[in-house]
Amino acid sequence: MDHTRGRIERSHLSLAGTARNCAGGATPWGSWLSCEETLAGPEQGFGRNHGYIFEVPAAARGLVEARPLKAMGRFVHEAAAVDSTTGIVYLTEDSDQAMFYRFIPETPGELHNGGRLQALVIRDWPAAQTRNWLEDSEDAAAHQVTTTQTFECDWIDLEEVENPEGDLGERGVAAGAARFCRCEGVAFAQRENGRREIFFAATGGGPKKIGQVWRYLPSPDEGTSEEKASPARLQMVYETHDRAILESCDNLAVAPWGDLIICEDSYDSAPDMRNYIRGMTPDGRLYTLAMNAHPDNGEFCGACFSADGSTLFVNIQRPGLTLAITGPWHSLGERSRQQAMVLNTESV
Repeated sequence: MDHTRGRIERSHLSLAGTARNCAGGATPWGSWLSCEETLAGPEQGFGRNHGYIFEVPAAARGLVEARPLKAMGRFVHEAAAVDSTTGIVYLTEDSDQAMFYRFIPETPGELHNGGRLQALVIRDWPAAQTRNWLEDSEDAAAHQVTTTQTFECDWIDLEEVENPEGDLGERGVAAGAARFCRCEGVAFAQRENGRREIFFAATGGGPKKIGQVWRYLPSPDEGTSEEKASPARLQMVYETHDRAILESCDNLAVAPWGDLIICEDSYDSAPDMRNYIRGMTPDGRLYTLAMNAHPDNGEFCGACFSADGSTLFVNIQRPGLTLAITGPWHSLGERSRQQAMVLNTESV
């Protein structure tokens, strides 16, 4: 699409033979990572196991060979985000007992060359149960998490990542990996001061099970043998208690003005339930960008900005729409902060 003229240039299939492709994510080297959100295989009537990531070059003009990136693991993949500084890929898993993953490639930008798949561990809190569900009160590994806490993190190598038995998560938790509730969207942000941040959504987290947003701050020595001396940090930056402000945070993107763009994925049966696109300022305040007014009220997903920052592309999953939204994004950055102050004040 030529977004500067609002015209579709061409349309073609890019990948086939995969199953239940979900959010995925763009790479800094000009490709798209398509993530299979399933563990389906021959037992479900498929000719092979699914649950992998596939890479599609942005320059492709037709179908590309569907080559699974098996070293990146077989699990219920949701999304991927690449740290453009290190080439490390951060991965989410849509499961009630999800781990948060990273993939350290042998050669940055060459994912087919293999690498190491790892799961995040919260230091001094083995097998951490972070979802803050009320029914977890009897779980010794479940501690109440607040937005004022910051956790130091380590990473553990995962074995047998092709996971033929579908038990990668169980093995990871047994080795001490932290657990989150339905990790969906993930996004990388490079700040002007050089700080790198990875945000991910835990869609079912919180006592009302309507969402948490987490921020991971990589170690200055991320992915090296030196990182234990200067560990990465993890913080829950938002937990929603009011569905009128945020419900079921899912796909994420970082806006050109630095805010986090959040797509809602709610199937609440309440008659007044609508899905929204929300924005979150760097200090954790929320505001509304758009509402889905379509009668089907499907989830928003796949939010991303054009390279020049002028156009926000976003999908509505049902009935299947892709929207290109232009606007005064620069001035919106200031107005959004003012709206966030009003919205968050009214919710108190």
